[in-house]
Formats: sequence, C-alpha cells, structure tokens
Amino acid sequence: MNHLKTGEVIGKRRRELGLTQNQLAGLLNISFQAISKWENGTAYPDIETLPKLAAALHTTVDALLGYSSVTTDYDRRYTTEEYYWGLTPNRICYDIMKILPPVKPYRVLDMGCGEGKDAVFFAKCGYEVTAFDISERGIEKAKKLAEHNKVEVTFFKADIYDYRPDTEYDIIFSSGVLHFVPQTQRRELSDSLRAHTACNGINALNVFVEKPFITRAKDGSRDEQKRYLWRSGELFGYYYDWLFHTCKEEIFDCNSSGTPHKHCMDTLIAQKVEG
Repeated sequence: MNHLKTGEVIGKRRRELGLTQNQLAGLLNISFQAISKWENGTAYPDIETLPKLAAALHTTVDALLGYSSVTTDYDRRYTTEEYYWGLTPNRICYDIMKILPPVKPYRVLDMGCGEGKDAVFFAKCGYEVTAFDISERGIEKAKKLAEHNKVEVTFFKADIYDYRPDTEYDIIFSSGVLHFVPQTQRRELSDSLRAHTACNGINALNVFVEKPFITRAKDGSRDEQKRYLWRSGELFGYYYDWLFHTCKEEIFDCNSSGTPHKHCMDTLIAQKVEG
C-alpha cells in the first residue's frame, strides 16, 4: 500500500469538504493525531476504518487507496452537451412530493444521480439535496445544471457498490441504479438506508427485475458484467415493516441501447412510520 499517496488523497478530500482534522476525527470517533499521521504518511487507516473514512469524505475506498478513476460507460454517454436522460424529472419525484411536500427543507439523498436532473428538480422545489454518482462527467454536468438553475446541491463522486450514508435523511431516492449492487450486499445496503432514514421519512427506489420471458438487452458496454438483476418482490421484502405508498411491478419498452427491448421494474415508495 502506498501510505503517502493515500495520505495525500485524505488530506485533499478533507480540505475540499472544508473539514478540519478535528472535525474529521469527530466523525470517525478517533483522535485528530490519527488523521495527522495518515495525512503525513506515517500511519495508515485499518481495513475496518476505510469504508467509514470513505463515507465521511464522500468518496470511495478505491479512490482513497489512490487507484486511478475508471472511465465508465456513463462517462462516455455524458460527453455531449445534451443531457443523455433529458431534463424531465422522474415521475417518482412527484409521488415523493405528494407524501412529503417541501413545507420545510427536507433532506434528500439522490443515489446515482447521473447528470443531476432529479437532484436539481428537488432543490428547485425547496428540498436540501445531496447527490452522488460514479461518473465524473455526470457530476460535472449536474453541477453545471444546478448553477444554471441557481440552486445549491451537494454533488460528489461515489460508487453505489461501497458508499453508505453517514448521516440521516428524510428522503432517500434511487432510480435505475441498484442493479449494480450484487445480491450478497443488498441486505446490508437496505439496512444502512433504513437506519439513516429519519422517522416518517421515505425511501423511494426502483430496481430492474429478471423475468425468463424478457431477453436482456446487450449493449456491449464494459459495465454490462457488473449488472445484477433483482428477483421479483425482493426489494419489497427488505421493507416489510414500513408503510407502503407505492408497491408495483411493471414491464415497459426501452430503446436506450439503440435496440428496442423491454424491462421489468419493481418500484417501492415506503415510509418509516414510528411504532
């Protein structure tokens, strides 16, 4: 392990977020001396601390270790000036607003925000929004969109594979992203999302579902092998004890790869009701 390189990454990310060594230490419940040693390369965070440190610094474990950023297929899709997914908000956004209208700045986490259209929409409506995506190009365009609309959104780069929230949110939202999470990690992810949702807050999620009568579209992308379709109803089971506002499965046509095909998707909007 390159301790000095990792220390440089930690220090750079900490300063970018405006954190002092004491503040970062407080988030991790360790001494500021430990942070100082990491940053000057005389010590190294242990393997159990790395995921917590990555979450606190709004980054990934790979990035902390100094690995070069991998250009994703989404980076290539987002290279044009146009917005790949358009600028129309996801219909789920309106369903969320009906349940928790912005009568106060509810805290929103948008996981896998892409080019930021939904995150910016929430911010325009008065929500306090934090959003991340694995695509650096996507984040750049999302920041540009927020600036154009004169709203503030906290955007950062992270991978849904290893990012877990470290603070509480009123709304956790994710659309078309969770198929990058392997089945072995889904229970741990859902437990983390549930634990970091405020009382009476909601999780609004959708997932692509595997059906034997639907042929998976192959787009030849390098990310193709990292996609793990969900089982029908699997998502709903993780929230069995929450109040369901939306719980549905639908099959729809898609042309995102340039070849007409179909998808099956489960959508859940569930509320964490006290008691």
